Amino acid sequence: MFRALDISTSGLVAQRTRLDAIAGNIANVTTAGKLDGGPAPYARRMTVFEPGDGNGGPGVHVAEVVKDPNPPKAVSEPNHPFADSNGMVYYPNIDLPTEMVDAMLAARAYEANVTAIEATKTMIASTLRILA
Repeated sequence: MFRALDISTSGLVAQRTRLDAIAGNIANVTTAGKLDGGPAPYARRMTVFEPGDGNGGPGVHVAEVVKDPNPPKAVSEPNHPFADSNGMVYYPNIDLPTEMVDAMLAARAYEANVTAIEATKTMIASTLRILA
């Protein structure tokens, strides 16, 4: 039964990491420059999950957080400080509706893992009552 707790806990950690990446994407949807002031759009982050027990324990694990390989969106803004010689400014390739749907999916998966933990705790408590 404790293995079930480990599996659900791994799901909580994985979905939290996914939500962190989504929050960063939403926060940087209009970021066209770097902290040092140079032009470079923020690259959308995506989490890559892998199945457990390649010795990292059961459940699901975050293999890595990768940058989206798709090109940034080019917008004509000749007066923008980050405009190139053609007057184009490059913004992140982030689609807010997609990010919101991903956030809802991650939140529901997180909630499902919390429910599974609660059910497991109830089963453990019932087993202990029977044994006592």
